[in-house]
Amino acid sequence: MTEESKALEVQKQEVTTLEDTERTRECQCFIPRADIYETEEDIFVVVDVPGVDESSIDITLEKNVLTINAFIEPYEIEGYAPTLTEYEVGDFQRSFRLSNMIDHDKIQASVKDGVLRLQLSKAGQAKTRKISVTAG
Repeated sequence: MTEESKALEVQKQEVTTLEDTERTRECQCFIPRADIYETEEDIFVVVDVPGVDESSIDITLEKNVLTINAFIEPYEIEGYAPTLTEYEVGDFQRSFRLSNMIDHDKIQASVKDGVLRLQLSKAGQAKTRKISVTAG
């Protein structure tokens, strides 16, 4: 695929644990699932980040890589000891490589009910211009 044919490239990532990386937080880090939708004007990225609110999300854009970090504080129910735990609590991290087709200044993000929604506006198409040729 050429850069013109792709506006968003998902980087290959795996679930990481404390032993695999140099994290400063002592909890697991999960790669959240994401859906990507495209219209003529925008690309929408919908990411599952259960238990996260707007103050716990950090989104950065550096060198055409959009990185989402979402942090969750572990909790314990006071006065109870877990008998069985199937749900693991941990942070979320996901990165996407953006092409030049995305207007970096118009990226918008919102979160509601544990779902992060990113709106990536497409940049205006480069205008074609005719170059005249003269003899001599």
